[in-house]
Order: sequence, then structure tokens, then C-alpha cells
Amino acid sequence: MLIIGIAGGTGSGKTTVVEQIVAELPKDEVVVISQDSYYKDLTHLSFEERVAINFDHPQAIDFDLLVTHLQQLREGKSFEQPMYSFKEHNRTQETLLTHPKKVIIVEGILILTHPEIRDMFDIKVYVHADSDERLIRRLKRDIAERGRDLKEVLHRYQTTLKPMHQQFIEPTKEFADIIVPTNRYNTVAVNLIRSIIHQKLETES
Repeated sequence: MLIIGIAGGTGSGKTTVVEQIVAELPKDEVVVISQDSYYKDLTHLSFEERVAINFDHPQAIDFDLLVTHLQQLREGKSFEQPMYSFKEHNRTQETLLTHPKKVIIVEGILILTHPEIRDMFDIKVYVHADSDERLIRRLKRDIAERGRDLKEVLHRYQTTLKPMHQQFIEPTKEFADIIVPTNRYNTVAVNLIRSIIHQKLETES
């Protein structure tokens, strides 16, 4: 089993990189786990209280549960992965049955901030894009896909996203084995990651 961590700031292009890697692997050999699924359960809070939460701080993530689930995968066990609603700012009642695969990809902005999880990764990737590009991507996504308005997105970016990126996310670049620049379509870095995956899988088989 190969566990890959893919981090980077919001709107950096992590999902695109993940899709490029997954596209070259057999579907029955890879599973993607999103950090977003592991936001803490906030059912005890009102919607207004949940909206005010700083979701870009490491304390917003249930890392203990993520560690447990990754350990279960290593042991060949399946688990019920939480599902998250960005419109409700909370976990849903649904879960996703997740099975062990040859390649486990864990992606999220904060996954390299946690030492125990970081040590579980065989390959650590940081996806980089400049701040203007990330803001534009975040605006488009949150308005089109998550039902947010422009004022809300800009306020959250200025008050939480930007300072949290500078304090917690950008510094994790030093832990990365590979840094992928996504201001342009980067095939070299992605092909390198694919080659490493195939090489490790061949070694383990």
C-alpha cells in the first residue's frame, strides 16, 4: 500500500493534480480521501455559529479520526468515511464506505501540519499557486458550487484564509518531497509522481 499526501493552499489546484494522477491508475487500485470530510461534527452549534468557525485552522479538523482511518486501511480494514456539506458547514448524516486500495491519496490544505499523519505518507506533495490565482479560483468555486455570495467569500478570505495560509499552510512546503507549480499546466511534476507510484507498486508486488 502506498499513501500519498497532497497539500497546498485553497484554490491551488490540488484537485486537478489528484485527477491527473488518478487518471493513470486502475480505478480499483486507488482511493481518494479528502481532508474536508474530516471537519469536526458541529451539530451542537447553530448555523450562525457554524458560519463563524475558522475552518482553515488545524483545530477545525478531526485529525484523530483521520489517523484512525488511515491506520485501519493499513491493516486492510474498511471504514465509514464522514460526508460534509459546505452549504450547511457541517457533516451530513451520510457516510461513505471506504475500502483499502493499493494507492491511498489524502488531499487537503492542512494535512501536512499534523506530524503523525505526515509520517504516514510515503510521498508528500505540495501544490503551489500564487495568491491572486488562488483567490480567483476560490471565488469561482464558492459562488458557483457552494452557494456563497461575493461579500462572504472576500470577507472569509481576508479574515481567515489568507492569514491561516501564511501561518499554517505555506510553511508545510518544507515537508514536501515534491512541489508542483500549477500556475500553468505542469506535466513534468505530475509524470514524476506517477513514475514514483508505479515504481513503488512494482517493488511491493
